[in-house]
Amino acid sequence: MQTRHFLQLIALSALWGGSFPLLRIASPALGPWLLAGLRCALAAVVLALLMRVLRETWPGRDAWPRLAVLSVLTVVAPFVLFNWAALVIPAGYSAVLNATAPLFGVLGAAAAGEERLSARRLVGCAVGFAGVALLVQLGPVAVTPPVVLAALACTAAAAAYGFGAILMKRATMAYSPLPASAVVHVAATLILLLPAGVAAPTAHYSTGALAAVAVLGLVTSGLMYWISMRLMREISASAATSAAFMIPLFGVAWGGIFLGEPVTWGMAPGCVLVLAATALITGFNPFRDKGQA
Repeated sequence: MQTRHFLQLIALSALWGGSFPLLRIASPALGPWLLAGLRCALAAVVLALLMRVLRETWPGRDAWPRLAVLSVLTVVAPFVLFNWAALVIPAGYSAVLNATAPLFGVLGAAAAGEERLSARRLVGCAVGFAGVALLVQLGPVAVTPPVVLAALACTAAAAAYGFGAILMKRATMAYSPLPASAVVHVAATLILLLPAGVAAPTAHYSTGALAAVAVLGLVTSGLMYWISMRLMREISASAATSAAFMIPLFGVAWGGIFLGEPVTWGMAPGCVLVLAATALITGFNPFRDKGQA
């Protein structure tokens, strides 16, 4: 992996890590469905405006069903699940559980016949899931049924991201990243339109919540999704999902700095195991030769 690719992954991790504290601000006020719908709509608008400025053309009608499936896996399902989890568990928890995405990406790639599932990767999967269990048990939040369900929701969202990365890589080979990103978020907006509309009358439109959803939609969804698709054209899908390795570090840090969430040594074993497992499974190593991807 080249240095510029690695630096881009760090930047993506920092911004995506910052999205988890923002969810903790916006989701209780707006609700999971409305937050997801507004976030996707804002992302669709900013991407459509960028297409107009850069004079990009929309993909043909035959591309929309494939990109709609990608939208469900990488936008709709993760957004709603993480939004719901944000009602229950700290931002740092969600960020660490999101780091299991590369585990599912490798499993999905092996099932699709695109990568070989070696003994090293199988061991990595076991270590990763052990880390998730350890995190939930030893973190600063008491283990209750809602906490367990929220952790499962985060893990399911990470699985959607991981499996979706395979389709995302294929999409970057077939379509230009910007139009594909725009279609993904337009499709997500249409899918979420009805549940978001139902939730709208009961939402609390506070200034903080609206500011949070603006950042989530315009930056961490719209711009970052486009950048990640551009990056995925140049590196492998497993390397691209390795951004999830560093997201917990930023998620925990931002949650502690801006929300005053507790950061204890009890979270360390789970964090270490999850990060070690994802590195073990994908073989990610920033110190390899610059020419490797």
